[in-house]
Formats: sequence, C-alpha cells, structure tokens
Amino acid sequence: MKYFIIAGEASGDLHASNLMRELKVKDAKAEFCFLGGDLMAAQGGTLVKHYRDMAFMGIISVVLNLRTVLKNLKDCKHSIQAFQPDVVILVDYPSFNLRIAKFVKTKLKNIPVYYYISPKIWAWKEYRIKSIKKYIDKMYTILPFETPFYKKHNFEVTYVGNPCVDSVALRPNQDESFTAFTQRTGLSDKPIVALLAGSRKQEIKGCLPTMLKMAKHYPQYQFIVAGAPGIDSSFYEELMTGTTVKIIYNETYNLLQQAHSAVVNSGTATLETALFRVPQVVVYNIAGGILANIAQSLILKVKYVSLVNLIADKELVKELIAHYFTEKNLRYQLERVLFLQAQRNKMIEGYYEIIALLGEPGTAKHAAEEIYKSLI
Repeated sequence: MKYFIIAGEASGDLHASNLMRELKVKDAKAEFCFLGGDLMAAQGGTLVKHYRDMAFMGIISVVLNLRTVLKNLKDCKHSIQAFQPDVVILVDYPSFNLRIAKFVKTKLKNIPVYYYISPKIWAWKEYRIKSIKKYIDKMYTILPFETPFYKKHNFEVTYVGNPCVDSVALRPNQDESFTAFTQRTGLSDKPIVALLAGSRKQEIKGCLPTMLKMAKHYPQYQFIVAGAPGIDSSFYEELMTGTTVKIIYNETYNLLQQAHSAVVNSGTATLETALFRVPQVVVYNIAGGILANIAQSLILKVKYVSLVNLIADKELVKELIAHYFTEKNLRYQLERVLFLQAQRNKMIEGYYEIIALLGEPGTAKHAAEEIYKSLI
C-alpha cells in the first residue's frame, strides 16, 4: 500500500519513522511519500520536504514566513495528488495537518485520513475538535486520558501505547551499576540529583539558573545537568559559570537510571523521569510572572501542566509554574523529595499506577497493526 505521512518537527520525525518501520513489517509492499526528517528518510521512500523548512512556531513566526508556509501547503497538496496514497497519516503538528486533512477530505474524497499522536486540544484550542470530527477518519492516541476526552466529544479513538514506554524499555546499558556509571562519566560517588532543563535554548535559559542554585544548599549531593541534543556546550558553559554543577551529554536515560531525585522542566521528560521511578519536582518558567500565569490559566483547559499529573489525574508531583518557580519554593519542594521518605514512597507508588495505565511497550507496532488492518 501507499502511505503519505506528514510530520512537521523532530519528535514527529522520530515517531513517524518508528511507525514506518513497523508498517514495513506488516506490509511488504509498503511505499512511502512524506514530509518529515532524516529518520523517516532512513526508512525509505520519497522526502517531499524536510521539517527544518516547516518549523514555524507562533503567530509572529508564521506571519513573517507566510509565503513559505503557503508554499509548503501547496507543495504538500500537489504531492498527495501525484502520489495517490491509500491513506494519509498525520503526526501531531495540527496547524498544518488539519489544513491538509480538510483538503484531502474535500478534494480527494476517497482517501482516508488518519491521525497518529493527537494534537493537544485537551489543553488548548479545543475548538479544533470540530475539524477533527469532520476531516479525520481514525485517531491513534498515545495518552490514556485522551480516550475519555474524545469520548466526551462523541469521537472514538484508539489508544496504542506511549512511545516513552518503548524508549525506556529498549534503552541500552540497563544493567550498568551506579559505580560503573560514575566512573565512566567522571562523577563522584555522591547521590545524584538530575537537572533536566528542557531541549530548547529559551526554556533552558529560563529555568536552569534557578535549578543550579540548589547545589550550594545540598553539598552532600552531586547535581548533574542532562545536556540536550543539538545545544552547544558554550551555551551551557555561559549559564553554569561559577557553579560546581557538572553536565553530561547524550546520557539522559543513563543519568535517570542512577538518579536519587530530579528537577525537571515540564514536558515529556517528566513522564520519562516517572518511568525511571525517580522522585521529582516539576518546574516551568514563564516570562511575565504572575500576569503571564493568569493569562495562561485563562487559555489552558487542564488542571495540571506535567504529563505525570495529567495521566494520574491528581497532583502526584509538585509543579512550580511561572511566579511560583523561585529559589525558595524550589528548595522547599526539593527537600521534601530528598529527605521525606514517605513523600518519596507516595510518589513512586503513583508512578506504578501511571505505568500500569500506559501499558506495555510496542506503540508503533500497535499503531501499524491497527492502520494496516483497517486498510486491507
């Protein structure tokens, strides 16, 4: 069969490439045409456009690059028409993908449109449910709470598992001991507090300085920064000047495997930290402090920002957001995580509940099986 897949950013490239790999297992005659990245290209097929040329985030960026955005849409539509796929598969990236979905369902009516990895309409822009119900034939989700959310809107989805479960289950070095890890990476034998400050420069700059201040209060621990891929070491060096905190690159999972506790910038990393059963404090810096937090509360439709709390549907980990993210507050919450065993045990028990909800590894495999089964 012929699959046209659209992923507009790095994470989508990863998830889509895994899906392509599993589709080839199910369908020996699979052909691919796609908008994506290098990981998808490695699976074979025709790359129409790289996500580097599509990554425009926010209204200002889109307006400034409107000509390019419109050309990307036009090129994508022409490629779909030329390829004549058996199915169009969209991976997150809703602003672009929902426009393509509308085109396919109104102009190329016989081609089904599937969504793999739902847009976060449960957090904001819930009005997009109208377009999803109108233009999407099937939705394959990766978060358990998305099933009741869509059910509320009378739209049936299929939960296929979570990619983080797969990544953690398949990681290398699972048997590495604490001593072997610290000797290999040049760390001391003190218990580790992992600092996961995010993957983008703006968010790292916003939260890492406050994270770093914790090291001076707890000399009995070693605070280690997980260096994000694609971020120059010079960027970190400038932020970390004058501290005793060390940084290691390309070792995030190995670091979490050995960590006693963690301070984590809100995002996928909070869920990954939970999968390693590491007690954590979640932080998120918002420019503008309390005013920004009020504005955000008017936009967001969820009680929590971390995936851990969203999946648990309760405050399992403490979230320090916007003006609550201060050195004083972080120190107080970190001490509860470091020293209160009852607090640590309660959090870890909650992690096991989340892990049970997420299910077994095999997300891309499950999605590929469901997609192929629906097309034959």
